Amino acid sequence: MYFYDNYYILLVVPALLISMLAQFYVKSTYRRMSKITCSRGLTGAQAAYNVLRFYGINNVRIEQIGGKLTDHFDPKNNVIRLSPGVYSSTSVAAIGIACHEAGHAAQYAQSYAPIKVRNTLVPVANIGSSAGILIAFVGYFLGFQPIVLAGIALFSFVVLFQLATLPVEFNASNRALQVIDETGMLDADEKAKARKMLASAALTYVAAALVSIANLLRLILKFSNKRRR
Repeated sequence: MYFYDNYYILLVVPALLISMLAQFYVKSTYRRMSKITCSRGLTGAQAAYNVLRFYGINNVRIEQIGGKLTDHFDPKNNVIRLSPGVYSSTSVAAIGIACHEAGHAAQYAQSYAPIKVRNTLVPVANIGSSAGILIAFVGYFLGFQPIVLAGIALFSFVVLFQLATLPVEFNASNRALQVIDETGMLDADEKAKARKMLASAALTYVAAALVSIANLLRLILKFSNKRRR
């Protein structure tokens, strides 16, 4: 999909490197925080249940799935799915991650506006992600401006989706930390470590947005240069 050009080197490559560093950081933080046991002995599944109970949510199940860091909330089936390293673990990392996913369940239960915006963007963002850049470059090499514009327009929805994802993820973490604090699931030191775990995870979403923005700028700049020639 990616054709060699100077804008790719100058814009996209640095963003990709930042994304790789963010992924490395979240994994290393997860490894460290997974070794710190919650003093109250709560498992990730129990912590997620506590968040659901805090918000009065009783129609969401909590299940275990395979993999590592595969934790997510499935709004279609009302299920919080937690990886083995989170579901039955009593680590600070497990508590933070599980509460974060339960925070997403709370967002749906309370009709949190940003998550509605993000979900609205999903279909066109999926199309833009898989075909936007390709369409833009087809138009670029054919020298047909409307195709270039169509590709750029499609890919712009990927950027909008990534940007809309940021407040959703930040809010889920804030909800998690609020419930952790108000219910006393973690002591002050443990909560600080859970906050660090969630902050590192948030960086991956920021990095993903940077990659999308870099790609969009790349398309716009190449298109602008094409028009000047």
